[in-house]
Amino acid sequence: MLKDVDKVGDKHEILTVKNGFGRNYLLPRGLAIIGNASNMGRLNEMIRREDAQEQKKLDVYQVVATKLKGQTLKVGAKAGTSGRIFGSITQLQVKNHLMEQFGVEVERKKIILPEDVKDLGVYTLTLRLHPQVIQEMQMDVAQD
Repeated sequence: MLKDVDKVGDKHEILTVKNGFGRNYLLPRGLAIIGNASNMGRLNEMIRREDAQEQKKLDVYQVVATKLKGQTLKVGAKAGTSGRIFGSITQLQVKNHLMEQFGVEVERKKIILPEDVKDLGVYTLTLRLHPQVIQEMQMDVAQD
């Protein structure tokens, strides 16, 4: 896989899919390549380059983690009288609130919510910025 595809696989994962799905969807859109010997060498080179880029970003991730340490993210949601919110809080909403409140850009897939956030209250979310930089922070879901 060259990119993350929901319900199929993650980037750089090697997997087997049905012929038609691979030939008609993944390959034409540039989401995957065929896993032959020459492409495996190309994939290994891409992984090595991206790991080097992530290593360069390590300092930036550590700055972001220290900026968010001890902070509480406030998220407003519409809720009924019982405290149950309509819908749930998603990674995209958390990403947008992080940008608004702290000026921090975090990829959606790096935000790990504890469970389905469907009630008002305080939750602990995890930001997996880098394998070496994992930051937990509080998220306060309040009536909007």
